[in-house]
Amino acid sequence: MTGIDRNTGRIIGPLQSTLQSVEVILGTSMGSRCMRREFGGGVLELLGRRMKPQLFVAWQQLVATAIDLWEPRLRIRRISFNGSVEALRLGHAALMIEADFRPRAQFGDLTVERHLSFGLRFLQSGIQVEQ
Repeated sequence: MTGIDRNTGRIIGPLQSTLQSVEVILGTSMGSRCMRREFGGGVLELLGRRMKPQLFVAWQQLVATAIDLWEPRLRIRRISFNGSVEALRLGHAALMIEADFRPRAQFGDLTVERHLSFGLRFLQSGIQVEQ
């Protein structure tokens, strides 16, 4: 199933559509959608807090839960943090997500097409997925 790029309006493939969906899910604050208040990742609410081990655990759990709830085409295998200690001290954290890609999962076909890993960066303008 193809999708449409939300920035350019061009047709994109199933994998790009899935990654774009992850950006939308995690970049949406919970309660900000009028007709679907429960939609979102809950991750943005944690930005700006002091980085502690408990915060990293909360991020991992929120990201995994949000993707599990709202994006059936991905099944999360592992979420880890990457970046140097100096980058973390400056408040720059990036997540590395490993997942199984199931392009027809929304139709009930849970066949895994491939295993993929992608990065997730938190920016001032929102969340960016890097493949």
